[in-house]
Amino acid sequence: QVQLVESGGGLAQTGGSLRLVCAASGLTFSDSHMAWFRQVPGKEREFVAALRKSDETFFRNSVKGRFTISRDNTNNTVYLQMSDLKPEDTAVYYCAAGFNNEPFYYLRHQYGYWGQGTQVTVSA
Repeated sequence: QVQLVESGGGLAQTGGSLRLVCAASGLTFSDSHMAWFRQVPGKEREFVAALRKSDETFFRNSVKGRFTISRDNTNNTVYLQMSDLKPEDTAVYYCAAGFNNEPFYYLRHQYGYWGQGTQVTVSA
């Protein structure tokens, strides 16, 4: 079965960097659309970045220029490189995978598979 396992979260200072890693298994990785979402208590899970199987990338406006999403099809791995971190980036970050080819990459329901999440905390 499909498994997505996130790692790389932790504590960072404002202006620092972290790289999140999502290891995927049980799926045809090269055919998948991948994304990162994040969630804080009491709020809805929100879109952060997407990487389509065509290698098109999309980002939430508040992270443009600071975050980069990439994939390694050989190792079935997706990365989220985060730089210039801000306290408002604090959240649990989730890796998502889907095979729906509709162009709504920012919608949670486009993705059928989710990881358990990794905590990112940015201190001021």
